Amino acid sequence: MRHDDLGDVYCSVARTWSVIGERWTMLILRECFRGERRYEHYRSKLGLGSNVLNDRLRLLTEEGILDRVPYQTAPLRHEYRLTKKGQDLYPILVSIMAWGDTYKTDKPPVQLVHRTCGHKAEPRLTCAHCAEPIQWRQMTAELEPDAW
Repeated sequence: MRHDDLGDVYCSVARTWSVIGERWTMLILRECFRGERRYEHYRSKLGLGSNVLNDRLRLLTEEGILDRVPYQTAPLRHEYRLTKKGQDLYPILVSIMAWGDTYKTDKPPVQLVHRTCGHKAEPRLTCAHCAEPIQWRQMTAELEPDAW
């Protein structure tokens, strides 16, 4: 199956991956979560060619993850702001970062700190009902009849 076909599969993981699964997309979003909004920042920080960056920003805008907003009129320039849909990707980015901190580096390059209490923050999946931490073996997947 081609990457372009994932968006048509009746599977939330496949459909999500069709949007965020390209190798530069999460790095662009990482910069957005750091507060960056400008095209030139993405291009210089990530070392992306214009064609790739334009394509990713177009997809993220079409998907409603980023809003393209003018910030200057002469010449016309735009910046990219996270929408609610984009902000909801934060737990995914933080989980990927935590996995990388555990398995891909000896010394994590970034520490997340909870502004409210001032302590180091670590992502954790919990049950919305009882607030207990959840491990994958404690879950059951109940599939819809046509699910992949």
